[in-house]
Amino acid sequence: MTKPTGLKLVERDAGGVDLAFRADVLAGLAEPHKAVPARWFYDDAGSQLFEDITLLPEYYPTRAETEILTNRATEIAGLIGPGRAVVEFGSGSSVKTPLLLSAIGPSAYVPLDIAGDFLRASSAALAAKFPGLPVLPVEADFMRRVELPAEVAGLPKLGFFPGSTIGNMIARTATDLLRTMRATLGEGALLLIGMDLVKDEDVLLAAYDDAAGVTAAFNRNLLARINRELDGDIPLDAFAHEARWNDLFARIEMHLVARTDVTFTVSGQRFEMRAGESIHTENSHKFTKRSGQMLLAAAGWEPRARWTDAARQFSLVLAESCPPRSAP
Repeated sequence: MTKPTGLKLVERDAGGVDLAFRADVLAGLAEPHKAVPARWFYDDAGSQLFEDITLLPEYYPTRAETEILTNRATEIAGLIGPGRAVVEFGSGSSVKTPLLLSAIGPSAYVPLDIAGDFLRASSAALAAKFPGLPVLPVEADFMRRVELPAEVAGLPKLGFFPGSTIGNMIARTATDLLRTMRATLGEGALLLIGMDLVKDEDVLLAAYDDAAGVTAAFNRNLLARINRELDGDIPLDAFAHEARWNDLFARIEMHLVARTDVTFTVSGQRFEMRAGESIHTENSHKFTKRSGQMLLAAAGWEPRARWTDAARQFSLVLAESCPPRSAP
């Protein structure tokens, strides 16, 4: 068995606070329409809650993506080829990863995630399933270019970005991230990316506001993390989880809505919110075939193949990094 090693690329202050987390939270709460980027959901508790969400009956994306990876494994592997280093962005528990690794015969696996303890635990579990496969976890914010371990520097690479996490970002940020992935992986790399599809509004709302209240707990855990890590005193019970469909932008939005007027402090800064005002915590954009391919192309990725599940709820797209072009 190859024991997972680990690199830490997260910048922290002397007290251990993630500097980017504090900057994003303070800036977002100071805005007229308050917002905190969705990537900060994923501390260890948030990562576990998200894994619980993926098992809910209302949450279709994990089942649909698993169906694609299972049923189309041979076709996917034929296009990717063996011997690539698989770099997974935001690996979480790596539940779907074994399906991909079993199909393609990789040379190494590099999971990137911002939740360090969760990353190392899931990496150790995956290494046990694949004896002899180098597993090289990197604790990093993959929204920025990541320096990959030296062990994979000369290897061809496959980026893996499942779960339609790309939908959490507005178009500008998503394009920037896809360009950052190109910089991390290098020219000639491939990217296998999940993209959730536009579908009936009731199905979408149920997936983000489940009957058991797990998604609500996941949303409110962001406030608990702010209190714990940024010396906040936000009253958690003062906020309600709300999922909304925004048809103009083809996205589900998650909000934390103030039940009453509320005042709180974070890192010594004071904030006020009126009843009904919200903190916008997540977008989950849904794609058509055309909009997904245009997003990839805008960031320098040329789509090579696309697969959907039988119900056509979800898609996996394989794209190739292409050199920049100044003309058609």
